[in-house]
Amino acid sequence: MTRWWPTALLLLLALLLTLPVLSLLGSWLQLDAAARQVLAEMGRTVLPDYVFTSLLLCLSVALGVAVVGMAAASAVTLFDFPGRRVFEWALLLPLAMPAYVVAYAYTDFLQFSGPLQTGLRDTFGLRGRVFPEIRNTAGAVWVFTFSLYPYVYLLARTALSERASQLMEAARLLGAPLSRRIREVALPLARPAVAAGVALALMETLADFGVASYFGIQTFTAGIYKAWLSMDMPLAAAQLATMLLALVALLLWLEQRAQRRMRFASLRGQRAGSAEAQPVRLRGARAAAVWLACGLPIVFGFVLPVIFMLRPLLGGWDSLPWTQFVQWSGNSVRLAALSAAVATALALALAFAYRARPGFVTRFVVQLASLGYAVPGAVIVVGLLLPVGWWMSARPESSVGYWITATALGIVWAYLVRFTAVALQSVQSGYARVPASLDDSARMLGTTGLGLALRVHWPLLKRSTAAAALLVFVDVMKELPATLVLRPFNSDTLAVVTYQLARDERLGEAALPALTLVLVGLLPVILLSRTLRQR
Repeated sequence: MTRWWPTALLLLLALLLTLPVLSLLGSWLQLDAAARQVLAEMGRTVLPDYVFTSLLLCLSVALGVAVVGMAAASAVTLFDFPGRRVFEWALLLPLAMPAYVVAYAYTDFLQFSGPLQTGLRDTFGLRGRVFPEIRNTAGAVWVFTFSLYPYVYLLARTALSERASQLMEAARLLGAPLSRRIREVALPLARPAVAAGVALALMETLADFGVASYFGIQTFTAGIYKAWLSMDMPLAAAQLATMLLALVALLLWLEQRAQRRMRFASLRGQRAGSAEAQPVRLRGARAAAVWLACGLPIVFGFVLPVIFMLRPLLGGWDSLPWTQFVQWSGNSVRLAALSAAVATALALALAFAYRARPGFVTRFVVQLASLGYAVPGAVIVVGLLLPVGWWMSARPESSVGYWITATALGIVWAYLVRFTAVALQSVQSGYARVPASLDDSARMLGTTGLGLALRVHWPLLKRSTAAAALLVFVDVMKELPATLVLRPFNSDTLAVVTYQLARDERLGEAALPALTLVLVGLLPVILLSRTLRQR
């Protein structure tokens, strides 16, 4: 029995983590004339808009995050200027801002009835709209660019800090001017890192629902929800979701390819901050230009949205629904804590199994769990509810539908599919620092199995495990698409309430839960900045 039950548990876990994707692929095998008719009609009408808008959004965001992220990473890595140390961690602050919160903040301040346009009209006697409408594709590109550029910044900064200073110094000794050193040394060196960061940013863009829905943009994610909730055609929604999944799979392949190429950009055995390869010191106009390159992303991605939300919050402080806010916070914390605990436990079990028995089945399950974060929340929702509908059609007396849609089981399942990968990555990074010789010594002393995990591994994995639980906790708090559909009755969370209040144009009331999400999002940013400083 001890030989087959661990494998059976791993295969069961693989089934639980892949069921959404398998059900989506299986939807194409179901012959449903009505669904095919709806999909054909969408192909003639709205589907081209979904494809065009999604591609336009992705291309624009890719260009934006690449330029902003690479400029910021180059500035803090290759140059020395006043305030550089502050910018190194401050450029991570937009990671704490969910993109839909940034969208609500800018809309509240810049819309026709917002304080900026109203003040300008009153002051200068203007009529009509002073600024163009922000709720369009261009506005979404602005929001995504300044919310997601830290993905490119982090990876490009890592690639440049490991090797760029030495190669830039060698190019300087060969007589190359600064502009040529940047163009022919630094930029090619960081190209794989930029590609990987852009792919991650685009995965987040395609998975977004809050910005697309609030701005009225016809993206794949918005189309999936319309087909499911408005048209009541779950099969058509599932087939749309497979198209989105194909785009995400392409981005994931590009990201993994870029990550493999990044291995050639590392330099071991040397220190990036050696005396022979110091960053170029800037003064005057050049230092001011670098300040703008680093300061504007922070202002547009974090400072201004926070200020825009504080204004209505402080103005209506006495009328805020504090009782309901406590209830919303409690629901969010309970779901996030439960999901973080289960996801971290699964990550520990998978990481230990992979270390103890790195066979084909274990590697296969670990790879499946690692890919879950790339699956958009909308895809997971459709992939979970579709087999539930099939089961309920075959057995109407079953209570499966109740347990999935009316309790926390369904939403926690969706969180595990999406965020177990986050916990697993952190735990595996902790295991990478545990020498294999410790396992051999413990086995020689008679400690194996669970005793090895508890007595040897656990004391060395406490920090990595805590980081994994924190990351999952924050991601669950901010998750919108899956929570919006699968949350239990009377269990609104901060993310859902923020979206609903903003959709109803009650942006002042949405500021309180939105700012709370920002404060929670600051926790992993602080953890990440501390980790980067220790390198």
